[in-house]
Amino acid sequence: MGWVFLFALIAASVAVAWLLGARGAMLQAVGAALLLGAAGYALQGHPDMAGAPTRGSGGEAVLPLTEARHAFYGNFSPEERWLALSEGLARGGNTQDAVGILQNAVRRYPGNAHLWIGLGNALIDHSRGFTPAAELAYRRAMELQPRYPAPRFFYGLALARSGDWQKALALWREVLATAPPNASWRPIVEQGVAALSATSP
Repeated sequence: MGWVFLFALIAASVAVAWLLGARGAMLQAVGAALLLGAAGYALQGHPDMAGAPTRGSGGEAVLPLTEARHAFYGNFSPEERWLALSEGLARGGNTQDAVGILQNAVRRYPGNAHLWIGLGNALIDHSRGFTPAAELAYRRAMELQPRYPAPRFFYGLALARSGDWQKALALWREVLATAPPNASWRPIVEQGVAALSATSP
């Protein structure tokens, strides 16, 4: 069953890349990267094993990125096609094209905070830590949505994934202090605060 899902995912990713406008060399690069990932998985992977929780670039456990995005923006936002493709490429190890997809997206839609957050997340994955480029992406998202907590939350998540748990925890506590009791995203922030509180000295 694992192999069926793997090849279905490859086919779907190539189709989405084509729908997003990838043609010629770019489409070939996406397809080659996905097939290379599949080849590596065939040699070293175990598709029939149960999944394990993802871990941050420094080895620390972090909140599921896609689940956190959906908590703030929903599962069917207009940006989802860009973000799902980028995150799929990153999971397959192709972090460079994952960044490239979202660089194209923010050039096309520079006023979209959700896409800037996605670019920041992709840059963290690619660099395996915090960088000035990622900082710029999150800051841009915060400028675009100064009253919505999502940019600050993902900025904190990037800090946590890069090992700066104390700063991330302080930022998430600030977000939680002003969160409405019935906010759909409140549980994911509480989960993050609880996780970092348990691991911080």
